[in-house]
Amino acid sequence: MAYKVILHVDMNAFYASVEQAYDPSLKGKPLAICPVIREKSDEERRGIIVTCSYEARKFGVKTTMPLWEARKLCPQMVVMKPNFERYRAASTGMFELLRQYTELVEPVSIDEGYMDITESFTLGSPIEIAESIQKRILEQLDLPCSIGIAPNKFLAKTASDMRKPLGITILRKRDIPEVLWPLNTNEMHGVGKKTAEKLKTIGIHTIGDLAKGNEIQLKSLLGINGLRIKERANGIDFRLVDPESVSEFKSIGNSTTLPRDISNQQELFKVLDSLAETVSTRLRRKTVMASALAITIRYKDRKTITKSMKLLNPINHHEDISKFAKQLFLKAWNGDPVRLLGITGNDLVEQDHAYKQLDLFSYEKDAKKEPLLKTLSSLREKYGKNIIESAGTHRDEQSENVGTGTSFNKDFLRSFPDKNKDEH
Repeated sequence: MAYKVILHVDMNAFYASVEQAYDPSLKGKPLAICPVIREKSDEERRGIIVTCSYEARKFGVKTTMPLWEARKLCPQMVVMKPNFERYRAASTGMFELLRQYTELVEPVSIDEGYMDITESFTLGSPIEIAESIQKRILEQLDLPCSIGIAPNKFLAKTASDMRKPLGITILRKRDIPEVLWPLNTNEMHGVGKKTAEKLKTIGIHTIGDLAKGNEIQLKSLLGINGLRIKERANGIDFRLVDPESVSEFKSIGNSTTLPRDISNQQELFKVLDSLAETVSTRLRRKTVMASALAITIRYKDRKTITKSMKLLNPINHHEDISKFAKQLFLKAWNGDPVRLLGITGNDLVEQDHAYKQLDLFSYEKDAKKEPLLKTLSSLREKYGKNIIESAGTHRDEQSENVGTGTSFNKDFLRSFPDKNKDEH
C-alpha cells in the first residue's frame, strides 16, 4: 500500500474573518455573523449566531447561540448579517490557492477541504508545504486557517482542530495512544454528545475505551456506525481524497414533453409538482442539495427558454423545489401553450455540509420539526444513519478501499521537528 500524506485545511471563524479582511476596522473587535439583527424585537430572539470571531469567543459567545444570549455575554459585540457572495468569493480564492499544490483537493464545505500531497514532495516536506499554504492564505486573502497533517482524512481533520487559530498540527498513527486515547469520546470527530452518552452506558468513556471496545456491543448500540467509529478511534480510515466527490454531480434535473400543448396554469403547475418530486428524489439519493434552481420552458413553436435563480438556502425537498420552480415559471412564462417543461438543481453541495441560514421565516419552520428531527437523530445514532430515510433516499453503501500500514509516508517526520503552533 502506498502511504499517504493528507492535509486538512480549515479556515478559522471563516465568515467573521472574511468580514474583518473586508473591513480592517473590525479586526480585534468581537464580531458575530447572524441572519437576524433587528434590535429589541421578538425577531432578535430568533436570531442564531452562525459564527463569531475569536475576540467574541473570549466572552463565551458560541456558534448556534441565540443572539439575545450572546448580547448578554458581550454587549459591545458587533453583529452583521451574512454576505454569502463575499464568502463564496473568498472560498473560491482559497481553493484556487490549494490547487496550486496538488490537483487532489476535495472541498467538503465552503471553508474546509482535504489535500493529498503524497506526490507533492518536490515542493518541500509536508510541514513546509503546510506552512507555505497557511502563510499565503494569510498574506494574499488576509484569512487565518489551521492545518492538520496526517496519513488519512480522519486524523488530518482531528489534527486541524487541535490548534486554532493559525495552528499546524501533525498527527501520526503512533501518536494515537498518547494524544487521542486519553480524551473523552465527545471530543472525537464524528462522535456527538448523544452518542458519547450512549457509549457511557456500556462503559466507554474515552477514545481509548472506544478503540478497545467490544464490536458486538458497539454494533448493538449504534449499528454499523459503532464499528466505524471504533476504526476511527484506532486511526483507521481508508477514504481517498476525491476531487470529484461533489462535482461529479454538477446538476440533477428532469424534464418531460407534454402529451399536448398546454396553456392552463394549474395543469402546468401539476406538471411542475411531478418534476419537482422526481428531482427531489434524485438529489436525496445522491445526498446532495441544490444551491441554485433552473426551469426550462419549450413552447409549441419549439422556442426554448431557461430561467435560473440562486437560492439563499440549499434545498432538496419536493415542496421547496416545487415552490421555487413555480416562482421561476411565472416570471418566465409568456402565456403561450407549452410543449415541454424541465427543472434542474444546480450548484450542488453535499447534504452533510450544506449550510442553512436560520432566517426569520425558516427558523419557525425548523423549530416545529425539531422534535421529529431529534427522534430521527436518536434512532440513527443507535442503529446507523441509514436506518430511517425519506422515500427515495436509500442508496447502496459503497465499500471502502481496504489497506494496512501504520507508518506515515515511511515515517518522513522522523527527520523533521514538530512545529505545532500554539493557539493565539
